[in-house]
Amino acid sequence: MQAANFCVQCGERLARKGWRVRLRGNRCTDCAQRFGAFGPLRPLIVLAVIALAGFAVGRYMQPAPPPLIIQRAANSPLSDAAVNPDESRRSAKPLASNTNVELPAADEAVYICGARTQKGTPCRRRVHAAGERCFQHKGMPSLVPLSKLVIRP
Repeated sequence: MQAANFCVQCGERLARKGWRVRLRGNRCTDCAQRFGAFGPLRPLIVLAVIALAGFAVGRYMQPAPPPLIIQRAANSPLSDAAVNPDESRRSAKPLASNTNVELPAADEAVYICGARTQKGTPCRRRVHAAGERCFQHKGMPSLVPLSKLVIRP
């Protein structure tokens, strides 16, 4: 590729004194000093600043996410009282010594949801009680009788 013989800004003839001068660009020394080292990069810098400003404004204008709502089953053994994380760390006890939590016995029966899925088969998700439905099938009827919803271990 051939180097330019004239300055692209002012049209002055460029005095080349070796092959290393080609690395300097196609401006004379006066124009190079006037536009600085970042002269050719100014449009890219401006574009990057505009993009960053647009991103920052977009993040600032974004609406807050909705609050997290956790629903529990009516027969859940967990309490609805608020949990204070500082107290729970201080009074952390082993699960066996906590009398409020009942561990399920090995001989307890396990129940399935049994509601109709999109494929037409009964749902196989586990639930707490017979006749209860999983989170996805709440309010739907069961495909199978209650006696078939029990899974014995």
